[in-house]
Amino acid sequence: MDLVCHIFLLLLAFHKINPSVSSCITGCSCSQDSFGRSLLCMSALLRQIPANIPQDIRKIRIENSHLTELPRGSFENVSALEYLWLNFNNITVMHIKSLEYLPALKELRLQGNKLSSVPWTAFQDTPTLKILDLKHNRLDVLPEHALRYLPNLTYLDLSSNQLTIISRDVFYNWPVYQRSQSTEGPLEAISNAVLALHDNPWICDCRLRGFVQFIKSVGPPIILMNSYLTCSGPKFRTGKFFHEVELNSCTKPLTSALDTNLTVPAGLNITLTCFVQASPSPAVWWTYALKLLRAFNVSTEPISEDTVRSELLIPAARPADAGNYTCTAANFLGNASVAINLRVVAPWASTTPRGWAPAAPAEPGAHVEVRIAKQTVYGITLEWFAAAAAAAEPGETWYTLLVGRYDAAQKDTIYIGPGVNTYSVTDLLPATKYEVCVAVRNQAPRKGQCVVFVTGSDVSQMEQREKLIHIVVIVCAMVLAVPAGMYACTAEALPGCLARCPSACPRRRRGGPAQAAGSKESTLDSLPAGSEDGLCRPDAGRDNSTLETGESC
Repeated sequence: MDLVCHIFLLLLAFHKINPSVSSCITGCSCSQDSFGRSLLCMSALLRQIPANIPQDIRKIRIENSHLTELPRGSFENVSALEYLWLNFNNITVMHIKSLEYLPALKELRLQGNKLSSVPWTAFQDTPTLKILDLKHNRLDVLPEHALRYLPNLTYLDLSSNQLTIISRDVFYNWPVYQRSQSTEGPLEAISNAVLALHDNPWICDCRLRGFVQFIKSVGPPIILMNSYLTCSGPKFRTGKFFHEVELNSCTKPLTSALDTNLTVPAGLNITLTCFVQASPSPAVWWTYALKLLRAFNVSTEPISEDTVRSELLIPAARPADAGNYTCTAANFLGNASVAINLRVVAPWASTTPRGWAPAAPAEPGAHVEVRIAKQTVYGITLEWFAAAAAAAEPGETWYTLLVGRYDAAQKDTIYIGPGVNTYSVTDLLPATKYEVCVAVRNQAPRKGQCVVFVTGSDVSQMEQREKLIHIVVIVCAMVLAVPAGMYACTAEALPGCLARCPSACPRRRRGGPAQAAGSKESTLDSLPAGSEDGLCRPDAGRDNSTLETGESC
């Protein structure tokens, strides 16, 4: 009886010293099977590896919990552990020493976690590891040394990850593959190794060339779980099997352009094009004056396996758009560029100041009615309306304004976008004759699309200057509201001309006397007193009673 009590006391003392031998984790269950003692935890409340795991545990299975990381020394108390299953958790980080103190580990399963990378050197602490399951994670890269510390693997599952490009050296450095290539000893003595690589978004370009060759040539003892690996890109190879593609070597970009010197008329939509030969497909961008151009004006698309075409759109080219445009392409091997010189010229550079002969035949019906809508101290506001074909698509019609002194050989060119039909001409010189013409883009101004006016004399009093400009512009607007080539009054007209303008000019207006009588701008009766001051200046040697015909009277 004393012996029994003595044994009981010894066992009780042992359990007090080593409580972890027979205890289990709260919320988990422990069992005994052929593999030894197992720990099973399926609790959603578990957020970290328990610190008091019994030392005699040989198998740990923690699944469908909320584990987010494997910190350093997570299993230092269970050095006899052989099987570790941590599937379907939220593990994103694995410390490089998380597997420390596990020299007997044979099986590690991390399926269905969120690992984007693995510290492959951590497997130096698990030299006997035979099964490594990493499927359904987010791995996107495999370094060349990844498998170097896994010499005894018989099963490696990397399927359903985000692998796109890997080097064949990853497997050439794998001791299992190196043993299979050795001529020493019989091949039967080498254990088979199952390799799963399917369901990854492989990019089948030159960077994958070595890996594709490895997959085509691999054989026992390495066995592919699924040998039909498929390409997810580039687009023209999507869905093709590895054994259907032949990949070329990688090359540095080579850029070219059909024409590196372009001269175009202003107002046109211009497309600059460059071609790039490179493998893999390069990144392409355009610069102008060392500034990166907006991407939505650039389109790049492949036209063959190793050639892409990049186009830069310049809408409604202006003289200010002239200069050197550089198309640059780059991949991991280097970069190259080609410059295109653009020269933008006025579409009517050869026109004469009076005739405005069109550079090309005008389209029938593309007529623009123009008039002076408002006068200010500093200038005028033009308003125009497109008729017939010019107004067919008003939301897409561009206009060109030519503004300058009446006798100037070259006039300023202004481009007006769709939906705008007014423009203010300001900062005008006093006592100067000006001409403004409006035309649909790509056309020369036609007769009736120009307005000629004269500013008043420069006097010291602002009120007087405002009155002079106001009166002269209204008079000219009244007379010039008819197509060019009809009668017009300018500040060069003599006093006798003004006396006859109300009777001579309205008769030649398009609307006839009835229309002239009904227009507020068709008569001089409404002009302020003194409207002739500064408008008509006597000139010795001229006949003051003469009314000239043509473009001025």
